[in-house]
Amino acid sequence: MSDRDKPGAERDKPGAERDKPGGGEPASASADAPAKVLGREPLRPPLIKRFYTLAEVTADDGPPHRVLLDGRPVRTPKKQLLAMPSRDLAEAVAAEWAAQGVEINPASMPLTRMVNTTLDGVLGNEDALRDDIAAFAMSDLLCYRAEGPSDLVARQAEAWGPVIAWAEAALGCRFVLGAGLMPVAQPEPNQGKVLAALARYDAFRLTPLHVMTTLTGSALLALATAERALTVDAAWAAAHVDEDFQIGQWGEDEEAITRRARRYAEMSAAARLLALVG
Repeated sequence: MSDRDKPGAERDKPGAERDKPGGGEPASASADAPAKVLGREPLRPPLIKRFYTLAEVTADDGPPHRVLLDGRPVRTPKKQLLAMPSRDLAEAVAAEWAAQGVEINPASMPLTRMVNTTLDGVLGNEDALRDDIAAFAMSDLLCYRAEGPSDLVARQAEAWGPVIAWAEAALGCRFVLGAGLMPVAQPEPNQGKVLAALARYDAFRLTPLHVMTTLTGSALLALATAERALTVDAAWAAAHVDEDFQIGQWGEDEEAITRRARRYAEMSAAARLLALVG
């Protein structure tokens, strides 16, 4: 359940599309793709060369706060100004651009990617993300418990029970727990109560919250992290109780280790974005 792929979890990577360095404003991260040769398509788009010297934030008090590359404002893949409500966030995004080497690697710019997603896809569509997060809460990972073995049952109860208790108190909900894989119907009022709690989350807060929800398979873990009832590490560990139990039984492979590390980095970046927005 932790691998459910909802829209927005790992999409809208910072594009690699930009204008030529000699004119116009730099777009947030893509270059013109080379001509494709049938059967010889590259596995991933080539990285573009760094075309700027200085990455900084506009000097005005703001908000919004914009990132500048050699004095020119950066734009998103959809040509929106890369503008943020928090100077702390803008400084962190500028630091990602400043840290690039000879080439610009979007994979090393998680904050930039999430800001791009917010500006290009979430603004004006906030209710869609709220609905999706609420839908996760109605079939949340934490409500599905193992029937056995007893060690796994105990681990789930220890890691998930306090989060359920927090969510019931914070949201005013009652969550029904079930054993096995059969669907568990949650009380219908829960959805409205979760949506009410999400009403105060604007686009810049909904994006990282949605990322954390899809990475963990749990709206409750994401909300507890956003509300600082859980640390990122505690939420991540809780989301992987089942997986860690299986690893203890059978071991793990290198591919799984690499994938999990990449997803943890995204989770940490999402929590950091929330903290930077304030």
